[in-house]
Amino acid sequence: MNLNRFFKDGRTIGRVKQGPLGHDLSLYADHLSALGYPRLSGRRKLQLAADFCRWLKRKNIPAEGILAKHVGDYLQFRKRSGIRLQLGDPAAVVGFLNLLRDHGVTTERIPQPPLTPVQKMLQEYDLYLQKKRSLAPATRIGYAPFVRQFLMSRFGSSKVNLASLNARDVLEFVRRSAGQLKNKRALLMTTALRSFLRFARYRGDLTRDLATCVPPVASWSLSTLPRALPPAQVHQVLEDARKRGSAVGHRDYAILLLLARLGLRGGEVCHLLLEDLDWEKSRIAIRGKGGRVTHLPLPAEVGQAIAVYLQQDRPRVTSTRRLFLRVRAPLTGLKAQGSIGSGVKHALQRAKIESPRKGSHQFRHSLASTMLQQGSSLSEIGELLRHRSPDTTTIYAKVDLRSLSSLALPWPRGKS
Repeated sequence: MNLNRFFKDGRTIGRVKQGPLGHDLSLYADHLSALGYPRLSGRRKLQLAADFCRWLKRKNIPAEGILAKHVGDYLQFRKRSGIRLQLGDPAAVVGFLNLLRDHGVTTERIPQPPLTPVQKMLQEYDLYLQKKRSLAPATRIGYAPFVRQFLMSRFGSSKVNLASLNARDVLEFVRRSAGQLKNKRALLMTTALRSFLRFARYRGDLTRDLATCVPPVASWSLSTLPRALPPAQVHQVLEDARKRGSAVGHRDYAILLLLARLGLRGGEVCHLLLEDLDWEKSRIAIRGKGGRVTHLPLPAEVGQAIAVYLQQDRPRVTSTRRLFLRVRAPLTGLKAQGSIGSGVKHALQRAKIESPRKGSHQFRHSLASTMLQQGSSLSEIGELLRHRSPDTTTIYAKVDLRSLSSLALPWPRGKS
């Protein structure tokens, strides 16, 4: 029984279990233990849930009679009693009751705050992208902020009336937003806006195709150079990470090696599962864009770093199959690509590397540039990076200055 993990004194456990839901606190203790909550913070949540149970008993409220409003009533009671509420107190009580509902102990889930008109429309749009367009979660997440900004700028907190949209609304939003965004973000904004306007026409709210009114944003193919770290700086970052002996250090070193040696995207690293590792065949399965699964060889250096993390530092108290986990409770998988980018940013700072870009993608560019300098063909680079189109890989031809110099024409000299 995990109550013993958080409370050492049997008499304390007896007091904790008083109330109409007291005997079910062991469920909550199991849940907190599985999420890796340490003794102090887990005990705080259990004490709060136990106090809520005692309050229910004083109010003569049985388990089947608990309503959503009782959480607010209880928290107000604590506040009136002079007990200072901490940041996670409401979530602790709500989490306890939702867990009990999932186990059939109570019947009412604590409702979420009512959605605003814009939130309701975004929810419908996301369902459309998921069910009708089969778009990946990362794509849907990328579209949402721009659509939210567009709807808020036009409707605010009022009812969303898509039939009232016109070409001027679209043009003004793009003109106002594009100047505040970098080139790729501006392109994503126009793509998201066209997608949403097609959704509005699909719903029948629009009779005109306003998606065609979204002006293009200037973007010339291959107009920029890949932002890559020099090999010496990649080595410096990896060496600095390797020397850190903590659990975070071992995890981040394995992540950095996956970025630097295999050129994985941040989101691909974030969503790796334990079963993606095939130790017998020394390979790893990568879930790339569009749900494609590709098997790549697992270099010995990378495999050893992952093995050290798994054997020494990956928490064993959680049921998630994610390879890389948070180091603090709740011990769940890393939330999104941004967590990988944040780790890269801190790794660059610790290694004292000054770089115009701080994200994980620069390691992907560094790997491609190094392979090109070592004689690899563009097709070999594209295969490793899992590019769908050869045109995507051709941008790396621009960093092969030695080969390009042989094609350069001599600069004509003027007459002296």
